[in-house]
Amino acid sequence: MTGPSHTIHCDALVIGSGAGGSTAALELAGAGREVRVLEEGPLVPQERITRASPAENLRLLYRQGGLVPIHGAPTIPFGEGRCVGGTTVVNGGLFWRPPERLLDSWASAGVDGFRAHHLAHHLAEAERRLGVLDQPPGRGNRDSVLLAQAADRLGWRWAPARRAVRGCRHANRCVTGCPTGAKQSMLVTYLPAAERLAAVIEPDTRVVRLEHDGTRVTAVHALRHGRRLRYLPQTVFLAAGPIGSPLLLRRSAIGGRGPGRAIAFHVNFRTVARFSEPVRATEGTIFTAQLQEFADRGVRVMPGNLTPGSLAAALAAHPAGTVDRTLAQLDRIAVYTTQVSVQGTARLLAVPGLGALLRHRLTDTDRDLLGTAFRHTADLLLAAGAVELLPPAPARLTTAAQAADFALHSRPETWDLISVHAMASCRMGPPTHGGVCDTQGRPHGFTNLHLCDASVLPGATGISPQETIMGFSHLLTSRHLDRPTGT
Repeated sequence: MTGPSHTIHCDALVIGSGAGGSTAALELAGAGREVRVLEEGPLVPQERITRASPAENLRLLYRQGGLVPIHGAPTIPFGEGRCVGGTTVVNGGLFWRPPERLLDSWASAGVDGFRAHHLAHHLAEAERRLGVLDQPPGRGNRDSVLLAQAADRLGWRWAPARRAVRGCRHANRCVTGCPTGAKQSMLVTYLPAAERLAAVIEPDTRVVRLEHDGTRVTAVHALRHGRRLRYLPQTVFLAAGPIGSPLLLRRSAIGGRGPGRAIAFHVNFRTVARFSEPVRATEGTIFTAQLQEFADRGVRVMPGNLTPGSLAAALAAHPAGTVDRTLAQLDRIAVYTTQVSVQGTARLLAVPGLGALLRHRLTDTDRDLLGTAFRHTADLLLAAGAVELLPPAPARLTTAAQAADFALHSRPETWDLISVHAMASCRMGPPTHGGVCDTQGRPHGFTNLHLCDASVLPGATGISPQETIMGFSHLLTSRHLDRPTGT
């Protein structure tokens, strides 16, 4: 790269276009602010998502094709979007309100001002804009119907999925980009609305450094197609994601060793269930029923999108013969995802020339909880009528006793685990408790830099975090706009 930087003056600069960044952009633009949104990934129009195959969309829409490794035992692939709209383009559109007890626990830990009554208006506004609704088990979702019926038999609590969708056509491609545009991602909702209010979206723009004087960001340095750009904003809203935001702060010498030091995350494992009757789980949306009986322990169970490719991926650790036999019975197969909120955290290491390196460590409590979570999952699926279970490590289970033995003796370090939810990498809180940001989302000591994505949450949500992220971003942006200019 040669030549001088191209300089752009602006009022509000938003870095990242996912749930948090898009929310801030729309709120700022609605208040009459001049807004620019910088997105590292490409703009992939809805019509291109519709035309592309799921495999093509994995490459187009995800960072590293959805395979960012979190090293440890086991190594856990982490999936996040890298496109205009961010992860909202490739998630399930799930929209769960943060539990009141969670918000109260964060307040007790020193992050007050985000209790249920503080967030209620902002959550309701996001739900209204996105058309959030309960999507109960029904047409084309036999795997969800079976889950709900089994939970009822066991006396366990479940809930219909709450999703940001309008006119879902059950295309069964949620996690590789909705081909119909029914999922109300930021790509088709908040960002177009912000553009109508004169916000400017700039894709393919990678921010490399925040220049500052120790209290204020004075310039933002970025690259676009090899061209150097220098933005001079009055205010910066950082929403580059749970990995991107701490990495940028590290490169900019903001926050010391705090950013990325302890990243909270959920882990998922998949259980393949074979039934004696057709389930046709390839027909339907991601899921319409979620088991919540063990939510207070951080465990939730739900079906997942099923395709031949996703089934093969779920069975990657199993013998080739098992994969072939299961694919041959695809209409009787369903894949269920168990989400577990673990205590162990991941750590971000910035390696020169390699970028971000992530490492995690499961605790003894996590190992016990994963075993318990599998036992509950197996009990649920056997009650649903499954005649065979293929767990997240090579085994074939047909009875409750076999499942209980697997849960007790199998080591989670050998399981096939994945993650799609990371957060709290630049968490709010007092510096004495590891907090990187104050309750305005500002790194301690800064006045014009606000974080408004998953990284700023005080801890793991235990639920799909999109509504929590958007509620926090709505509230943080609103409080910024309510303050006198210059404060």
